[in-house]
Amino acid sequence: MKLGAENRNKLIIAVVLMVVAVGLLAQWLFSSGGTSSAASIPPSALSIPVGPATPAKKINRGNKPVKTERSLDPTLRLDLLSTSEGTKYEGKGRNIFRAEAEVIPQAKFPAIKPGPMPSPEPQGPPPPPPIPLRFYGFASRPGEPKRIFLSQGDDVFIAKEGDIVDRRYKILQISPTSVEVEDVLTNNRQSLPLTQG
Repeated sequence: MKLGAENRNKLIIAVVLMVVAVGLLAQWLFSSGGTSSAASIPPSALSIPVGPATPAKKINRGNKPVKTERSLDPTLRLDLLSTSEGTKYEGKGRNIFRAEAEVIPQAKFPAIKPGPMPSPEPQGPPPPPPIPLRFYGFASRPGEPKRIFLSQGDDVFIAKEGDIVDRRYKILQISPTSVEVEDVLTNNRQSLPLTQG
């Protein structure tokens, strides 16, 4: 490959620029590595005082301890240790290493003199439960006794006077608008009206 005069000038300029770039890169790498220790410290750490801790503004508020500023100084502060040694534990006297319930003091109430108790009002026996049957229709043929349709939930019963329905309810009397039913277990009588639907 032949280098002409114009190509030779371009090559010399490129080599000179390359040498300058390598020199600047080497200077930048070596200057940031060991010459300045401040460059390696983050900016947030520069605002913290490096000297010994100076007490902050002392404001005495009862038994609260006095605050001091934090410092990066690694020396041992004996004055601060002596203030913490004087602190005494003033607990409730409970042993934290034993599993027992905390004793709560009972409040003392004034003694109430017992007086005559009001007599409870006599109440009668509770009313019997209602009969859960529903009367909703008739079934009759000429020459036969009148029959009725009764339902309880999903169950349907067909009965005439004197029959016992669901082994518990006796049909006493059938009228055109209602049926008289007796609960055999509780002797409760109830009239069931004819309902539509």
